[in-house]
Amino acid sequence: MTTIPRELTIRPLHGTEEVELFNRLPFVLNPEIAADLGEGRRRTDWMWVALDDDRLLARLSFWRRGPKDTVPFLLDVLDVDDTAEDLDRVAVLAQLLRAACDQVLDPDGSWPEYLRFVDAGWREHTGLRRAVEERMEAVSRMGGVPFVERLRYAWRAAKAPVPSVSGRLRFRGIRDEEEILGLMVRALEGTLDGHDRADLAGTGPKQVARDNFDDEFARYSTPRSWWRVATLEDGEPVGFVLPARNAKHPIIGYIAVLPEHRGRGYIDDLLAEGTRVLTEEGGESRVHAATDLGNVPMARAFDRAGYTTLSGVVTMVWR
Repeated sequence: MTTIPRELTIRPLHGTEEVELFNRLPFVLNPEIAADLGEGRRRTDWMWVALDDDRLLARLSFWRRGPKDTVPFLLDVLDVDDTAEDLDRVAVLAQLLRAACDQVLDPDGSWPEYLRFVDAGWREHTGLRRAVEERMEAVSRMGGVPFVERLRYAWRAAKAPVPSVSGRLRFRGIRDEEEILGLMVRALEGTLDGHDRADLAGTGPKQVARDNFDDEFARYSTPRSWWRVATLEDGEPVGFVLPARNAKHPIIGYIAVLPEHRGRGYIDDLLAEGTRVLTEEGGESRVHAATDLGNVPMARAFDRAGYTTLSGVVTMVWR
């Protein structure tokens, strides 16, 4: 019989001294929690726990991109004691989520995505599947709906050589902001990216490109001189790649082949050039990247370039 404890206590952390309490439930992000707090990407009043006396039953945390942000960008920690067979785990998660959202989020504003790092083959393992689906069910009780699933990749110098280019393309830096925005607008035609497709349903490609540029690319800590435009010999643009570093990792921030040049394998050259820039100019030995589960051409390009799958990422949004 599954139950909810009568004396369930739901509250935010009292301070950074309770990080150890918060981390009693295992998750891949635990090693980053203290650093995120120190660097302003988390706040203790955005980190909540559900307790039965001193037993941690569930927890959650919102995340922001930097200390200047006044509202959460993601809900990326939502955990329950998966070993507690006597506990109505979904009900406890939902109760915790409701209490935290009521206090942290603006009911009239846009709410952050729920994001969960998962094993790439989570559907094939009964225990993993149950854990993911219980968390998704708790979010759904608060109005969340599945949005998109992604795959996270990493290239490691210790395991794979820097991928080589074919020699079919020429690479140069971007001329200016206007050029890269124009290329981004063109690349949005026929995009397989779930976030871009959702954004395009509500506004035009120029605004989507501008929002991507201002909201994400402006936060990269690396120089824009690393960004590359790929062209044919006559100078006609084929696509572009934005190697960069975000708040945590060196990444392939954006990569795209223009619609009229797709289907010719140019994505391999772009990915190779982006990886080369990060390793040679940035001195990186590890590069992160991600793509939607449904973007099969991009996933295959990562495989060919020696990138390996780190995890899946399940996301939900609020309706």
